[in-house]
Amino acid sequence: MKSERGSALVEMSWLGILLLVPMLWILMSAFEVQRGAFAVSAAARAAGRAYALAPSDGIGRARAEAAARQALDDQGLHAGPLSIAVSCTPYPHDCHAGTSVITVVVRSRVDLPLLPSALGGSAPGFALDASHTVPIGQFQEVP
Repeated sequence: MKSERGSALVEMSWLGILLLVPMLWILMSAFEVQRGAFAVSAAARAAGRAYALAPSDGIGRARAEAAARQALDDQGLHAGPLSIAVSCTPYPHDCHAGTSVITVVVRSRVDLPLLPSALGGSAPGFALDASHTVPIGQFQEVP
C-alpha cells in the first residue's frame, strides 16, 4: 500500500486556490460596481448644478454633459456610456424660468472585471443610474 504522506498539503493548496480566485473576483466586482455608483451619483449632482448655473437650456445641456463626463472620468470610467435626461417642473419647456425645479437623471454602465466578451455576447455588467434635483433659485438669483 502506497503512503499518502504529504498529499494533504497539495490538496489544501488546490482547494485554497479554487476558493480564493472566485472570492477575489467577487470582491473586485463589488468594488467596481461601488466605484461606478459613486461616479454616477457625483455625475448627476455635477450635471444638475451645471445645468442650473447656465444662462439658457441649450447651454445648460452642453454644460451638464461636460460636467457629468468629467465626474465619470474622475472615478476612472473613461469609456463608460453616458445618458443624461433633464426634466423641469412646473415649466417643462423653459427650465430657467421662475421657480423651476430641475431634475437630472444620469445613466451609465460598469463592466465586470476579468470577463472578456469572448465568453458570449457583450461583457457582463451593471446598469447604474442616479438623479439629482435642483431648485433653480438655489444657485442663481431669479429676477
